[in-house]
Amino acid sequence: MSIPQVITQGDPGDYFYVVEKGSFDVYVNPSGSFQGGPNGMGQKVGTIEAGGSFGELALMYNAPRAATVISAESNCTLWALDRLTFRRILMESTFQRRRMYESFLEGVSLLRTLNQYERSKIADALETQKFPPGTTIIRQGDPGTSFYLLEIGEADAFKDGIDTPVKHYETGDFFGELALLNDAPRAASVVAKTEVKVATLGKSAFQRLLGPVEGIMRRTRYEDVERGVEDMDPLQTA
Repeated sequence: MSIPQVITQGDPGDYFYVVEKGSFDVYVNPSGSFQGGPNGMGQKVGTIEAGGSFGELALMYNAPRAATVISAESNCTLWALDRLTFRRILMESTFQRRRMYESFLEGVSLLRTLNQYERSKIADALETQKFPPGTTIIRQGDPGTSFYLLEIGEADAFKDGIDTPVKHYETGDFFGELALLNDAPRAASVVAKTEVKVATLGKSAFQRLLGPVEGIMRRTRYEDVERGVEDMDPLQTA
């Protein structure tokens, strides 16, 4: 079915949607609801393409729609699940996983500027990995393929030729971002100091979901260099 505007921010939720064909643009108005006028939808925050889904937040939390979603092209096709079917089939596993990651993401200072919709999409895309002490999580010189959020444990960054760590990471810290932002090799190795649990985002998901905080990530690394806590090029961290 071809629908110009599928859901409207502030409306009650009735369906969960899966995109079969085409693409849909997502808009968020800071006021919390769709407003009249040419800019009533607010700011575009993302695009959902074939294989993607949307509309689950309002059903999961019994809350108004968090965004407005419109078709970005003609002849788009959607599959829809009503509220009761969604809850019965999908909600239990989706809700538990998302709540686990949302609770963690709310405590990550980097992501505090994101709204609930943006954090929920990051939570859906995260994957968990565990590493025993002494494991090299990323290696200097390798291509950048993932971004890491440290959930549990501690890790240190090392550069070739320097015996002591150039950076220490604890729960809530992140690493691996600038190799993705700059499409550059890893400029340092990161080694698990204790048993470590990380949440990872692949390169494509990182670029798609973390655009709103790119400036914060770059500024954080510049500030690290100015304080002398990293002996590395500010644009070439791990």
